[in-house]
Amino acid sequence: MTTAKVIQFRRGRKTFKPRHFLLEIPTIDTREKATEFVGKAASWKSPGKQEKIIIGKISSAHGGNGVVRAIFEKGLPGQAIGTDVEIK
Repeated sequence: MTTAKVIQFRRGRKTFKPRHFLLEIPTIDTREKATEFVGKAASWKSPGKQEKIIIGKISSAHGGNGVVRAIFEKGLPGQAIGTDVEIK
């Protein structure tokens, strides 16, 4: 298992996609290495008492510096930015 950090929503200038997130994996620094993670499952645990788990899937690489794009089944809350995601 690998941990990644949630960077931001996937967004444009005036719009954002609530289910799409950009994840940064600390050991990955090129697009070629990032494409190895495409298709793997990602899960985010909420830090609250209920500990909800939201499941997603890595869809593609984003840019040339090793960032990946993940699509979650439900949108993550805004507080998820900066927290960790487990990649299986």
